[in-house]
Amino acid sequence: MRVNDKITEASQPVSFAEKLACSEAFGVLFREGMSLVEEAAAYLDGAGREEAKALPRAEALAYAAESMRLTTRLMQIASWLLLQRAVNQGEMTRTQAASDRNRVKLSQQELASSPDAFQRLPQKLRDLSIHSLRLQARIIHLDMLIYAPIAKAEPAPVGRPIEDQINKLREAFTQGR
Repeated sequence: MRVNDKITEASQPVSFAEKLACSEAFGVLFREGMSLVEEAAAYLDGAGREEAKALPRAEALAYAAESMRLTTRLMQIASWLLLQRAVNQGEMTRTQAASDRNRVKLSQQELASSPDAFQRLPQKLRDLSIHSLRLQARIIHLDMLIYAPIAKAEPAPVGRPIEDQINKLREAFTQGR
């Protein structure tokens, strides 16, 4: 590698999002997301099932809709987290992760129920839903930072940039003569 190549490589901006995705902060996010998946699964298969049976018909329908949305949201979150972990561990490149074939399609979901119906649902389901929405918003933000198309910048000038500019000015003024 030549000195100019090293300078050009060193002058490239550091992607904060990519560094974050490989940091301990990602580990914390990963553990939070996977813990939430486990907590929701345990609740929906256990106490949540019993609570749903005791609900009046309208609330039971709202519970079913909210639990389906929660499950879908958590599967998207878990898929994204596992994909990023695969990139961090070198099992795939960030380019491979960004490909249409591998990309996890994240979409900002709302609550399935109206605010009034949501307030009548069991507290644990509401807490899980709200936590998952907040986590999803953080992940969508991080995903956009990491995978947003980067505008192609002009390559950094190599050599003597001031001299190149002076030569361009000379050419511009001498062409009109």
